Parts: sequence; structure tokens; C-alpha cells
Amino acid sequence: MFLILVIGLASLAYTVACVFGFAPWLTFTATFGDIFVPLAGMYTQIVVTVILASLFFFMPSAGRIMSLERSHRNFKLSMQDVARAYHLCHTADRAGVFTMSSEFDAVRERLAYLRDHPDLDSLEPSVLEVAAQMSQQSRELSDIYNDEKVARAKTFLRQRQEEAERQQTLIVEAHHNLRDIRKWSQQVELEESVVASQLSQLEEQLEATLPSFGYTLGKESAEIVKLSQKPAAE
Repeated sequence: MFLILVIGLASLAYTVACVFGFAPWLTFTATFGDIFVPLAGMYTQIVVTVILASLFFFMPSAGRIMSLERSHRNFKLSMQDVARAYHLCHTADRAGVFTMSSEFDAVRERLAYLRDHPDLDSLEPSVLEVAAQMSQQSRELSDIYNDEKVARAKTFLRQRQEEAERQQTLIVEAHHNLRDIRKWSQQVELEESVVASQLSQLEEQLEATLPSFGYTLGKESAEIVKLSQKPAAE
């Protein structure tokens, strides 16, 4: 932008000098087809000077835009530094490093901690002060989610997870045992059915065979009874 300003001012000053006769005009010959353009150099010099001079009207707005971009970039870098310092201070607060209770003493204690931290020696004091104030405002969160309480909560959840896994293992074993028992029960019922069928067939065979020997099989007492002899025919 500075270079454009210098070139524009130099071109404007030279053209003004040419108008008052203190410097020669730019001269060259130009033709457009068969048409000869006289004083083409002077016209070209005037057009270029007007274009460069018109850029002066856009330079203030362009400068403001660049200034806003620089301030936004600086603000972004500052917020990143604040976030980094706050994270370190909040981590120390969760670990129980700070003990002061009053607001002023708490901020001063945190600020001293940040100033002595080796990773923050390049930050500005205003950044450290903002981070210390933010840490003091969030000390209630640090107390609720301190390292000791978080460790206890994780241990409790780990124990619950282990108990749930143990119960799940017992349930799987119970399903396996139930399946084995059902299979065994079906096998026993099948064997009992086969035995009952064999006994039924044996009874039928006995009922068919015993009468030829003069005996019968009692239905209720399951005893073999001798048949009475028929009298001889006279």
C-alpha cells in the first residue's frame, strides 16, 4: 500500500509539472488500424495518473480493513494465550494448589502462580491477570471437579462396571447351564418313553403267549393266573 501511494504521488506530481511546462510529456506514436493517434503519450500519461490518483480514495478504507484484521488477529492470539494460562491455573486449582478464600487474595495467589510458571514467562501481565480472574471465578467448579473427587467417581464407576461384567458372566453361565439341563431333560424323557414303549410291547406279547399255556395276565394285580380246566365232554 505504501508503494502504491508513493507511485501515485510521483505520477501526479510529474503530470502537474508537465502541465505547467516544468517537465516533458510522455511521447510515443500509436496507431489504431489506419488511424494515427496524435499525442498518444500525453493521453496515456494522463489516464494512468487519474487511475493512480483514484486509488487514493480507496486507501483509507483499505487501511481500516487491514487495521481491523491486525486487531482481530492480535485479539485471537491474546485469547489463545488467556485460554492456555487459564487451563494451567484451573488444573492447579483442581489439584488443590490454591488455599486463599477471599477474592482479592485468591486472584493474587493465582497471578503469582502464573508469573512463576515456566511455560508462561513470555505472556503479557494483562493476559495473566485475566486468566487469574477467570480461574478465581471458576473456583467452585474446581472444587466440585477436583482431582480427588474425580478419582473417587472414576473408581466407583470402574467398580460398577466390573460388577456389571461379573453379573453378565454369571448370566451367560446360567444360560449355558439351562440349555444343558433342558437337553438332558429331553434325553431322559426320550429314554423313559422308549422304556415305556418296550414294557407295553412286552405286556402285549405276554398276553398273547400265556393263554396257550393255560395262564392269563391280571390287569390290576399284574399276576399270572391259572385258567380253569374245561370238563371233558361226555
